[in-house]
Amino acid sequence: MHKVLLINGSPKEKGCTYTALKEIADTLANEGVECEIFHVRSDAPGCRDCGYCAKKGRCSIKDDVNAVADRLDEFDAIVLGSPVYYAGPSGQVCAFADRLFYSNADRMAGKLGAAVVSCRRGGASAAFDRLNKYFTVCNMPVVPSQYWNQVHGFTPDDVRRDLEGLQTMRTLARNIAWLLKCIEAGRDKGIDRPVYEPHLWTHFIMPSE
Repeated sequence: MHKVLLINGSPKEKGCTYTALKEIADTLANEGVECEIFHVRSDAPGCRDCGYCAKKGRCSIKDDVNAVADRLDEFDAIVLGSPVYYAGPSGQVCAFADRLFYSNADRMAGKLGAAVVSCRRGGASAAFDRLNKYFTVCNMPVVPSQYWNQVHGFTPDDVRRDLEGLQTMRTLARNIAWLLKCIEAGRDKGIDRPVYEPHLWTHFIMPSE
């Protein structure tokens, strides 16, 4: 059975972001896809740029990042959810995702990715764009929906009244389920993930001649 990890990056465990993710989870369950919602701790520390993960393959900070990393092979898709603060995702989800994706980039490749944001009024598309960058830098196909994946409201009850927002979540869930099944069908026919070249790391300061 396919399995999807939905990461709730809101300080509120059962707030607006959770309400959007729960709509996705319920729809995926109806499509025969198993789900798990994981709540990021509000005190999630940021990356220390220590280089430990490059040597050891895991983050030097002993917290939930490594706990999730240890289970990555269970999941076929990852959904990042966050409230919108100043047109960006929450600090805790960025701190968590920076370390999770950087220390496990090779293991992320080939998994499906999708972002979900919750806002009162504006800033959703900027926050949505920020979260999607985690997927596109890790060779993860990004799953679309009928609109940008956003819900609106101050409270979970507000979100439940955002009919278009919830429909967008359901459409996203159905697209995730469909693509997971397409990938499985392709694998059964001998079509596997691409084999990538070794990563080339460059910058824009050229050596003097």
